[in-house]
Amino acid sequence: MGSKEVASKPHAVCIPLPVQSHIKAMLKFAKLLHHRGFHITFVNTEFNHKRFLKSLGPNSLDGLPDFRFEAIPDSLPDSNDNTTQDGTSLCESIRNNFLAPFHALLAKLNNDAIETSSNPPVSCIVSDGLMSMFTITAAEEIGAPIVLFYTIAACSFMGIKQFRAVVEKGLAPLKDESCFINGYLDTVIDWIPGMRDIRLRDLPTFLRTTNPDDNKFNFIMEATDRAHEASAVVLHTFDALESDVLEALSSMLPCVCTVGPLQLHLNEIPEHPLKMGYSLWKEETECLEWLNTKAPNSVVYVNFGSIALMTPQQLVEFGRGLENSKLPFFWVIRPDLVIGESAILPPEFVAETKERSLIAGWCPQEQVLNHPSVGGFLTHSGWNSTVESLTAGVPMLCWPIFADQQMDCRYACNEWGIGMEVSNDVKRDEVEKLVKELMEGEKGKKMKNKVMEWKKLAEEATGPHGSSSTNLDNLVNQVLLRKS
Repeated sequence: MGSKEVASKPHAVCIPLPVQSHIKAMLKFAKLLHHRGFHITFVNTEFNHKRFLKSLGPNSLDGLPDFRFEAIPDSLPDSNDNTTQDGTSLCESIRNNFLAPFHALLAKLNNDAIETSSNPPVSCIVSDGLMSMFTITAAEEIGAPIVLFYTIAACSFMGIKQFRAVVEKGLAPLKDESCFINGYLDTVIDWIPGMRDIRLRDLPTFLRTTNPDDNKFNFIMEATDRAHEASAVVLHTFDALESDVLEALSSMLPCVCTVGPLQLHLNEIPEHPLKMGYSLWKEETECLEWLNTKAPNSVVYVNFGSIALMTPQQLVEFGRGLENSKLPFFWVIRPDLVIGESAILPPEFVAETKERSLIAGWCPQEQVLNHPSVGGFLTHSGWNSTVESLTAGVPMLCWPIFADQQMDCRYACNEWGIGMEVSNDVKRDEVEKLVKELMEGEKGKKMKNKVMEWKKLAEEATGPHGSSSTNLDNLVNQVLLRKS
């Protein structure tokens, strides 16, 4: 490619929140922009950059001439590179330490464009919405348009957007510890635009603090404070799924753009030249061969995501419930899933279930969910997992733990009819009952029909003239390329 062609390409700098699920969604979005002719610089933290090299191989981040990977420091002390970093420290560092290295990187990229013509000058920034407290400032400093990509549901985004109002109304922070047990969290919030029957407990869990200076609570409020300053707010959802909330958001912000599900767009580009995976852990693919030996819709897939933690007792209750269901299951147990110790199941559990179960440390989740033998998903209700399950046509059992997962669970179970909730203090009898209902019961059949309807609507949204495809075109042409 000649230097003239390089210089004329649009150049998007993409920066995700430095955790697995956000990186994965941003990388998919970056691939779509790359396919549409953008030069991409994808920015990880040095910690995650190293983890990718470890999980995907030493050449995995070589990228392409027009899809480059850069890293900035996160200013945190070194930690085990196979575990998730401490969220509180990470939030604090993002608020205080990320602007300078990010700004320096942008200056370096623009300098390279002038001096070596190795890349075009930066023409726009695609920032994770949760990084907006510094990326909007950086974009202003170089005079580039910025879009904020929130890798969460519209309902969760709206929930966070209402946190300031929740505080003004005196509902949070919580008065004292008794609020966690006295039913206070069941307070109905009936004033959020586009939402009904929402309780305090359904809102993202960051407000469950008694400390007004709580780091994560303030971080998450700040994450939407400047959303109206962005050229567009992009959400990983589709219009039909969250029409009421999206309508309300559109009247509050200048440009709200739904582009999901991203994977369905990517399925249309089977030969994307960037072949790297999305995982910070090494994915074990043997599970696909095991799934090949099972009957259609017979296996329960269990995975609580990349960050969630549980107690040893909860692990055992889930295990016993699955064992007693007598159904085949595939369970992903991360090395750091159990708080403070390694995740070990009783030996008799392993002996009892070995004929019909498989346990792995990590797996290619989308391939698993799309495998014909998987009939149900026991999940923490993270948004990536929820979208992936919906697009694969797999109904869910939801055990939300923190962040936006409560809201995802609420909508999956109450609005979309594709999930059933497992109570917070997990008990083996309930797990057994719900797993059987999901896989063999009447409610399970209804949920399966419903999720197939949503799957079809997701495919329509990302089809040739669908809402998400049209929105993506408009985002590229009218915002990122600044064409009138």
